Amino acid sequence: MSWGTELWDQFDNLEKHTQWGIDILEKYIKFVKERTEIELSYAKQLRNLAKKYQPKKNSKEEEEYRYTACKAFLSTLNEMNDYAGQHEVISENMTSNITVELARYVQELKQERKSYFHDGRKAQQHIEICWKQLESSKRRFERDCKEADRAQQYFEKMDADINVTKADVEKARQQAQVRHQMAEDSKADYSSVLQKFNHEQHEYYYTHIPSIFQKIQEMEERRIVRIGESMKTYAEVDRQVIPIIGKCLDEIVKAAESIDQKNDSQLVIEAYKSGFEPPGDIEFEDYTQPMKRTVSDNSLSNSRGEGKPELKFGGKSKGKLWPFIKKNKGATPEDFSNLPPEQRRKKLQQKVDELNKEIQKEMDQRDAITKMKDVYLKNPQMGDPASLDHKLTEVSQNIEKLRLETQKFEAWLAEVEGRLPARSEQARRQSGMFDAQNPATVNSCAQDRESPDGSYTEEQSQEGEGKVLATDFDDEFDEEEPLPAIGTCKALYTFEGQNEGTISVVEGETLYVIEEDKGDGWTRIRRNEDEEGYVPTSYVEVYLDKNAKGAKTYI
Repeated sequence: MSWGTELWDQFDNLEKHTQWGIDILEKYIKFVKERTEIELSYAKQLRNLAKKYQPKKNSKEEEEYRYTACKAFLSTLNEMNDYAGQHEVISENMTSNITVELARYVQELKQERKSYFHDGRKAQQHIEICWKQLESSKRRFERDCKEADRAQQYFEKMDADINVTKADVEKARQQAQVRHQMAEDSKADYSSVLQKFNHEQHEYYYTHIPSIFQKIQEMEERRIVRIGESMKTYAEVDRQVIPIIGKCLDEIVKAAESIDQKNDSQLVIEAYKSGFEPPGDIEFEDYTQPMKRTVSDNSLSNSRGEGKPELKFGGKSKGKLWPFIKKNKGATPEDFSNLPPEQRRKKLQQKVDELNKEIQKEMDQRDAITKMKDVYLKNPQMGDPASLDHKLTEVSQNIEKLRLETQKFEAWLAEVEGRLPARSEQARRQSGMFDAQNPATVNSCAQDRESPDGSYTEEQSQEGEGKVLATDFDDEFDEEEPLPAIGTCKALYTFEGQNEGTISVVEGETLYVIEEDKGDGWTRIRRNEDEEGYVPTSYVEVYLDKNAKGAKTYI
């Protein structure tokens, strides 16, 4: 298997293939370089995280680290520094052992490749020159042969003519001899050049090109071996730090196992124990002898009743509920049912993607708030954890609302794509009202809120808002008036409308046109009051009524 014998006529393709091989090598170098940047960035973030939670000097936090749990946490932070260091080692080793070495090798490979193909082009140019010399010699030989034939014919003509002088005949004979000799010389030259070309051609196809292509093949195979060795190095660099990373994790486990709850409890005693003895029993002092009983049982009970503090209801005014539904006042239906099937599918898919992005954004915000709350719980001096509860609840409600909204649009999308059976208009309206009429969501929100004095103040107003939202939904989904016909059309072909929003037609059938093609290839038509939908514009011949409102001139 040799490129020199198998691919002797594929010079250009070999040139392209070897360039592609260099491009692959450079792509791998770029991949490793980006990996090293990620490792450095990750190590930096780990170090910053460990530094962020290190105890501040000369502060109350240093006293907290007397407890075994805090000591274990501090050990975890220290081990995270070492853990980050191993990722820096990965980055350094990959840079020195792979990126730098391969970059140097690529430069050498480019020079070597350039040299081989330069030799190949030089050999090509040489054989082309030899070919041109052969062609020139051949044409010269052909020309001289024709001249010699013409001179011979002229001599024979002159020799046969009795009116021509002897001198003229002799002159013609000499001219014919000269031309004949020139043809013989051209023949000898052509034969010599031909032998030389055949030799050069044999050397080109059986010696020079095979030798050059063999070197190119060896160069390409070395490149393949080199990239394989680099991939092994890539894995080994990771493998080398695994024992150290494992040791860091073992130390974290060891620190966790060193936590002693009894010892921490004893430290609390030592920190806050007063040293006083608990007070003894109080002796009974009898004051009944000089005391006159002038208070009746009724007055005593009344005084007890009056002594009770008044319970205050109402607390803080309720916070505004999250607006579960944003009323769409535009003419476009929420489920885009006015669009052709493909256009509707695109719109619904776009809406689902947007909602998923919003959900991810809200989830990231929730995670950030949760982490902040954890920080506040561990370090109360940084803030009050309860101050984040309202924001956390609000974000959770928003996520739930977005998820319900996404489910609604995904259901419509499934209908368009044929994954679910088509729903009636009434079912679509009910799905649109799902958010506003979900009692579990609203009630849970109300029950989770409690005013400072323990009373609930939001249930009534929430119920009222729910009714308002439901009313808005009813208004939003009120059926629109049917569009007037702007012309008629005749079906040129039979069309089976299987997707939602389309309508089936039979060849030769006449129907009403209620909406022209707006550039998307679909025309909206009506068969009767209950049957209307879209058909491909190319399937019908349209006749517009010029007097109809909104009709365009039909040519």
